[in-house]
Amino acid sequence: MRQFVRALPIELEEAAIVDGANRWTIFWRVILPLLRAPLAALGILSFLAQWNNFFIPLIMLNSPNLFTVPLLLNEFRSEYTTQWTLMMAGGVIAVLPVLIIYIVGQRHFISGIAMTGLKA
Repeated sequence: MRQFVRALPIELEEAAIVDGANRWTIFWRVILPLLRAPLAALGILSFLAQWNNFFIPLIMLNSPNLFTVPLLLNEFRSEYTTQWTLMMAGGVIAVLPVLIIYIVGQRHFISGIAMTGLKA
């Protein structure tokens, strides 16, 4: 996000100032619409990171009613055996919300990633 904002041309802000816009108007009407793609990409990546988080919930949660999806999938493993059929079915179910979020934000995600490496 920082690199994307730094790559925005200062001329956009200067033109808005010449047109009589204050700082909030510049942010809400000029900069924020340009940040839509990177914000969508950041949102998808942040959701995915938290959805797949294993270590922190493992430390903090002690009730199976509060377990996250990765912790519940880990419950299918035991000391001597693993219930692979249940683990694979749970994996498919765990992927569905991430897939739906990605499909909804795909256009913004792709454009946000593509614009990340560009120099203005």
